[in-house]
Amino acid sequence: MRFAPSDEQRELEAVVRQVLADRCPPETVRAGAGSAQVASLAEGLAGLGVAGLLVAEDDGGLGLDENYLVSVFEQIGYGAAPLPLTATLAVAPAVLVSGAPALLASLVEGSLTVGADPAATGRVAFGSGVDLVLSGGFGGAGRIEVFDVSEATASALPSVDFALDLTEHADARLVATVDDPQVVRLAWERGVLAASAELIGLSRRMLELAVEHVRAREQFGVPIGSFQAVKHHLATALLQLEFAAPVVATAGFELAAGVPGRLRSLATAKALASEAAHVVGRAALQCHGAIGYTTEYDLQLFLKRSWALESSWGSSSWHRAALLEDLGVGLTGVRPAS
Repeated sequence: MRFAPSDEQRELEAVVRQVLADRCPPETVRAGAGSAQVASLAEGLAGLGVAGLLVAEDDGGLGLDENYLVSVFEQIGYGAAPLPLTATLAVAPAVLVSGAPALLASLVEGSLTVGADPAATGRVAFGSGVDLVLSGGFGGAGRIEVFDVSEATASALPSVDFALDLTEHADARLVATVDDPQVVRLAWERGVLAASAELIGLSRRMLELAVEHVRAREQFGVPIGSFQAVKHHLATALLQLEFAAPVVATAGFELAAGVPGRLRSLATAKALASEAAHVVGRAALQCHGAIGYTTEYDLQLFLKRSWALESSWGSSSWHRAALLEDLGVGLTGVRPAS
């Protein structure tokens, strides 16, 4: 059994990384929804065909699997791309194939943008410019409703991450309902996997920024990175990250291979990725001191995105409770908190 990325995965990862490096510097994240910079990023990713990553070749897609999803979303997290990519790339393909196949071609060509609201809260991340919203299916249960919001009234909502473009829509039009348990489960699993991989990418970027800072920042005539307390903070952060990343890769492999019981790996992956992002973010902020909070400094872009994503697609505590329940040691009748 091989968990290392294949040559094809590395090639796709490299081209996605290059597009993000060219079109998604921190200035693009700051520019926010509706900006020319974000539009250019969307165009660049569409040109790679990543919207069809999980769409079958017969339907015009790339026909790839969830192993590639992990590679791509780690890069998306590293760049903190301000686009609804989890919904569009990971969740939408299975839902549209089942409930709205006529829209699949538009998704593949990159002209259809999709948002997700798995807990049906009415709040959609990166929602001001989406065409569709997939609502429901939290925990892989229930049904997913597909709403056309292209002509709906969009209202901005407050968020810890200003670049998250959190939006609610009024007068959305229901176009399809998907209640096939297998489709709903697959959409949820892919959303959780994408969020987990994105958290790994965000953690790598925050740790990299922290290391750069402690090498350059001096006190008492020496870099602060030479202080033992700083080394311990960063070593702990790295340890958390390096434990979480292989678990996320394993979850991607098991989902791609259809391994029975993959829910356990997936729940563990999201829990560990969320906790790693929390530990890395805290260490990076402590190493930066007060400047880490300021809007002028890049760290806060990745830190706030990780805060928002930690609780998306099930928090660490939710997935741990779900895992315990799956193992038969949960509290009967008590639903894990979202």
